[in-house]
Amino acid sequence: MMRKNIATILSCAMFASTLLSVDTFALNYSPIQNTEATFETLEETRETSVVSEQNLEPERVGMVKQYMSHPCLDNYPEGTTFVYRSANMYGGRAAARLNTNLIVFSDQHFDDKASAEEYLKGLGVTDIVDQAVGSVVLVTPVDAEAGFGVADQKAYYLLQTAMLAQKESQTDADGNVTYYSDAEYFGGYGYEYVIGIDGGATFLNDYVSTTFDYVSRIAGMCLIGGKMDHLSEVAAQVPVYIAGAEEADETAVEQYKKANDVDSFEENDTETAYFNQALPLQRVVLAKEFTDAKTTIADAYNNMFIKAMRVPVNKRGRYTAGTPYQGYGFDEAPYSLCDRNAVINGRTEDGINLIEHQEERFSEVKTKSGEYLQTWFEYLPDEVLNNTAPEHSVPLWLANHGGGDDPRLFVDEIGLLDLAGSERFAIVAPEHQYIGGTMNAERQWTDAITPEVLPQLVQYMLDTYPALDPSRVYVTGYSMGGRATLAAISGDASLFAAAVPMAAAGYDTTEEEAAQFADIDIPLMLTTSTYDLGGAFDSANMTIASGYQTVLNRVLGWNEMAAIDTYDFETYPIVGFKANSIKQITLNNEYKNTTWLINNKDGVPMAGVSYTEGLVHALYPEYAKVAWNFAKHYSRNPETKEIVYDPYVE
Repeated sequence: MMRKNIATILSCAMFASTLLSVDTFALNYSPIQNTEATFETLEETRETSVVSEQNLEPERVGMVKQYMSHPCLDNYPEGTTFVYRSANMYGGRAAARLNTNLIVFSDQHFDDKASAEEYLKGLGVTDIVDQAVGSVVLVTPVDAEAGFGVADQKAYYLLQTAMLAQKESQTDADGNVTYYSDAEYFGGYGYEYVIGIDGGATFLNDYVSTTFDYVSRIAGMCLIGGKMDHLSEVAAQVPVYIAGAEEADETAVEQYKKANDVDSFEENDTETAYFNQALPLQRVVLAKEFTDAKTTIADAYNNMFIKAMRVPVNKRGRYTAGTPYQGYGFDEAPYSLCDRNAVINGRTEDGINLIEHQEERFSEVKTKSGEYLQTWFEYLPDEVLNNTAPEHSVPLWLANHGGGDDPRLFVDEIGLLDLAGSERFAIVAPEHQYIGGTMNAERQWTDAITPEVLPQLVQYMLDTYPALDPSRVYVTGYSMGGRATLAAISGDASLFAAAVPMAAAGYDTTEEEAAQFADIDIPLMLTTSTYDLGGAFDSANMTIASGYQTVLNRVLGWNEMAAIDTYDFETYPIVGFKANSIKQITLNNEYKNTTWLINNKDGVPMAGVSYTEGLVHALYPEYAKVAWNFAKHYSRNPETKEIVYDPYVE
């Protein structure tokens, strides 16, 4: 079918940075490293990680990349650090961000790997990461006699640099790019938790918690024993589990309470928890009794760690000027502290079940290169899976990942998984990396099958699970997933009650696809942020970009509303138009978010823009709440296809 452009939504520059064009057949998606569990010294990982990543990447993208261990580790003190990796860690694309990382600081000395491994097994941490998938990093003092000190803080920075430099690289004078292997092999991102035992706890108290760049990247701390200097101050909020209330250092307890701005408490027979009522992740838990380290760590992991994660959405290097590797990948302190709804053995604690599909159901719809929708992930509440929910009672989200992301990573880091638990909706997340189109020599996108197959996926979900509500199907996606969102509604808007393209790359709707909007309306809200890609937001002039202006006018036309003839950014900053309603809130007590909505002739808001101040182009769990708070007010009558708007939905 010949595609005829109505309007180019976003710039080619934005396209190029958000969509991958490859010639390789990329079916049978599996972001797993396919390796057995290993235990190594850090020095050994520097060699094995290069080989591992060299073998992994060609399977994913059909190209040869060069790898090296991060040069920061050239100066790392030898013989101090050991790494346990579970079997089948996540890897390829951005899937490594799904790995859990436990970093254990102990002032014990180990003469060999065997004794170090036995120590970790005794703590139960290897069992934890075997189940969670990830790594344990055991750190011992540079000076075994003197214990942890200033030299260990320098080493901490180097380890943090290597572990968090996801997808980072260096380019030589000839333009050759070499990627760092450590972050993918054993490193962290959002699920990074630290455990301090005795002198290791003291080190965390005095050298790590006091440094903003360090502590603001940690999603949870467990402290067993240890002290804190009376002059130390915790630099940022961080969830902390402290063993043994009677033995706990009073200075440490008070400093962590102060940093977390606690204003409430709760108590039971085993622990006392101090927390911030508005932001309950900011929490200090005191265990009343200490039995053993293994039990304490398990309690901290199950009752605190798996409920929190960190995500970097800040501008690079803002708080790290002067450090040797300032500006490296994800050097964005502070990471945002956000709710996590961990999937353990295929199910979250609040009853959301993850089911992976890889099958040929949609194989008849292929790209010219033979790609088709083969892999998708379903997130289903217990009541949907066991058929106890009333028929047509549970909303469904179609969730489209961004370029180079894993579908599960997207669902988690955008906040949909956590919200599914509290709001009881279902999610389907397709693996659509290679079916959304390729760029030809004229820099035009062609051969997308997403408009056809994504509506088919939605219909499959509705046909398979009777509890799903066909009147409340919503679609969202970030970056390339924003493009997929536009493609999905272009394919069949009648399936969806609302759409929220986030930081959206463009999709050129054909005349045939646009014809449906003569009879179909679609509530749609675009989202963007200050340092988004150029097609969505013009950071130099602090306005929505021309691409977003075009798509907004297109949506207004679809909904039989007047187009915006001239965007007036002097009178109406950021968006350039007069809105019927404006709402401004603060997300997670850290970033200002403003939403502008435009009503149709019946007073129903049918188009809008949501803008978050200060964020880079990145996934942020608060975005799911922004999308849900817009979409939940809409339903579509399955018979008449009319949009029903309810402003009173809670």
